[in-house]
Amino acid sequence: MLLMSVCLQEWLPSDHLAYFISDVVDHLDLSTIMRHYEDEERGYPPYHPRMMVKVLLYAYCIGVPSSRKIEKSFMRMLPFESEG
Repeated sequence: MLLMSVCLQEWLPSDHLAYFISDVVDHLDLSTIMRHYEDEERGYPPYHPRMMVKVLLYAYCIGVPSSRKIEKSFMRMLPFESEG
């Protein structure tokens, strides 16, 4: 069994693309999307919109446009985990 540090930031350099995307998305106005997210009561709770925007932007930037490939990458690649 491989044990990893709880702090994922220790595994990426401070100038990694994932941090840049995270900072950019943190400054975006997602209030319209957030309003629908916060009002939703049906079904399973959705993923947080800000996290999803970060994951999608990072995936597109590294050339992973397919949702299935994004899912597989999320399970295998550390930078994707830092976006969540």
